[in-house]
Amino acid sequence: MSLLARPLRAAVCTVVVLSGCVTAGPAAAGEDSCAHGRALRYVVTFDRGTTEAAARSEVDGACGATTVFYPQIAVAVATSGDPGFGERIGLDRAFSAQAERLAAQRVTEVKPQPARAALPATDPAKVPAADLSEQQWDMRMIGADRSRGGSRDVVVGVLDSGIDPDHPELSDAVDRDDSAGCLTGAPDQAPSAWAPTTSVHGTHVAGIIAAADDGHGVTGVAPGVRVASVKVIDDRGYADPEAAVCGLMWAASRHMRVTNSSFFVNPWSLSCIRGHDRGVVHEVLARAVEYSTSAGTLNVAAATNEAVDLTPSARSGARGASTGCEALPAGLRDVVAVSAVGADRVKAGYSSYGLGVIDVTAPGGEQGGCVVSAVPGGYAPLCGTSMAAPHVTGVLALLASAAPEARPRQLRRTLEAAALPMPCPADYDLTGDGLQDAYCAGYEGYNGFYGHGMVHVPAPAAEPDGRPDQAR
Repeated sequence: MSLLARPLRAAVCTVVVLSGCVTAGPAAAGEDSCAHGRALRYVVTFDRGTTEAAARSEVDGACGATTVFYPQIAVAVATSGDPGFGERIGLDRAFSAQAERLAAQRVTEVKPQPARAALPATDPAKVPAADLSEQQWDMRMIGADRSRGGSRDVVVGVLDSGIDPDHPELSDAVDRDDSAGCLTGAPDQAPSAWAPTTSVHGTHVAGIIAAADDGHGVTGVAPGVRVASVKVIDDRGYADPEAAVCGLMWAASRHMRVTNSSFFVNPWSLSCIRGHDRGVVHEVLARAVEYSTSAGTLNVAAATNEAVDLTPSARSGARGASTGCEALPAGLRDVVAVSAVGADRVKAGYSSYGLGVIDVTAPGGEQGGCVVSAVPGGYAPLCGTSMAAPHVTGVLALLASAAPEARPRQLRRTLEAAALPMPCPADYDLTGDGLQDAYCAGYEGYNGFYGHGMVHVPAPAAEPDGRPDQAR
């Protein structure tokens, strides 16, 4: 967990989404041989260059229905009520997070995660107006208290559980035209699809990035930039791979400069994923991230709160290809992965880490000293790498504001150059039992706990050095 019909003979393209085709329903060859149980969602990979027609035909022939096909990355989202759909397509090409959870529930007899209680609507007049800036130690730590704010031309995609558009800190920042719900794997621009329903998480993250500098409540790292609510986390707290792919592709199609992913993708309880499951999930996300980066969108992700070592194995030697633990999307090559520190500037005990994975660190807080931000109806402190990542996203939004033509790699280089180097701690015994709770590899300028160091707002945020990227 992160923060998850009867076939028709004809496949008719009824809606075009991101140059993809949403079909009306399955048209399986040999319809009588298809089982009709509970319809589950799948992500399916195809050879690059596969046409929409060929992809739909294969899905139909395997007793499925294509929800959407993303030709840019040759990935489809499909549904099927036939338990044999995955095997027909190939377990090395098709994966269903829903099916995985159902199987785990049958084996362990654990009840499914219940949906959370619905959030009450925000009444702007009842949101407390007190200035909470004194509680924002996190902003002072990264130099954001000196920020002059960002440009409304910069849109940040908040891939999360939805942003409250009525909160006074965010009402002017939410970009409704670029917001969409992605829970089905295909973008839905209806406000009900992207608004928060049960979780305060997305609003809190958005507040860290872009809360208004109005003397009330809190102020974000980059007030003035716009945030798009891209809902990828469902009411049970799951971020399934099809939702994440949709979110990344939507952000790229809307030319968002930066996205924030304060979640990890998979249906399991930990980010240690192995076997063909990891292969499919890794592949679809890697393709989506690679495409969005090439389209001009830089992706930032939280390292997860599981305190696991994400360092790629020495045998594999490639980031994101280790046989151990992998956090997705944080572990992917083109993603800016963020670890968390507390107010003491030491890696938070919960924060995952890893040499060659963590790019920078940022304030995430520890118990008793969390990060205060906006939530529906008011303000609240929360701790986690979920809070650390949007600090980095906010700094990148400032850099993008100062350099409208800068490409993702250029923004990333400037971010890393501005980071304040942090050496590995001499002693990391958080419990006082004489044992090290984690091992930090690397040197002051680059290590597994802090990457290139503490993210920091340049004073002032200036145009990145060097010429713009030619490729990305």
